[in-house]
Amino acid sequence: MKSIVFAGGCFWGIEAYFKRIDGVLSTEVGYANGTAKNPDYKMVCRGGTGFAEACRIDYDEGRLSLEALLEAFWKVIDPTVSDRQGPDIGNQYRTGIYYTDPADLPALLRSRDQEQIKYSKRIVTEILPLENFYEAEEYHQDYLDKNPGGYCHIKL
Repeated sequence: MKSIVFAGGCFWGIEAYFKRIDGVLSTEVGYANGTAKNPDYKMVCRGGTGFAEACRIDYDEGRLSLEALLEAFWKVIDPTVSDRQGPDIGNQYRTGIYYTDPADLPALLRSRDQEQIKYSKRIVTEILPLENFYEAEEYHQDYLDKNPGGYCHIKL
C-alpha cells in the first residue's frame, strides 16, 4: 500500500471522486501542510494557518499506478488558479500534491510537466513533501455519501 495526499479545492469532492477509482483502498479528508497544531474546520476557514483542505489516498500500487492517480487528479482541477477551485475561494482551496515517498517526486514532476503542455498559463499546483496532516472532523469524512446531493465543485 502507498499513500499520496491531494488538495483540489473542497475536500469533499476530491474524496468522493477518488474513492470510486479501482485500486483506492481508503480515503481520509483533512488539513495538510499548515502551521497550527490540531486545526479544526473553523480555524482553517478563518485563514492564517497555511493548511490546504486535502484528501489522503491509500492505494494498492499493484492495481493502480501513481501515474493513473495523477492523470485522474489533473482531470478535476484547474491547476493554473491560485487559492481557488470552482466557487471556493481561499488559501485552503489551493491545489497541491503532497508526497510521503521521496521516490515519487520524479513521477510527480514529470506528470506536472506533461500537464503544463495543455495550458498557456503556468501551473501553480504545489508539489511538496507532506509535512503534516490532521484528520478533519468526522462529519467531513465521506460527506457526499452521507449527504447525497451535497455541494461539490467536481462533476461526479
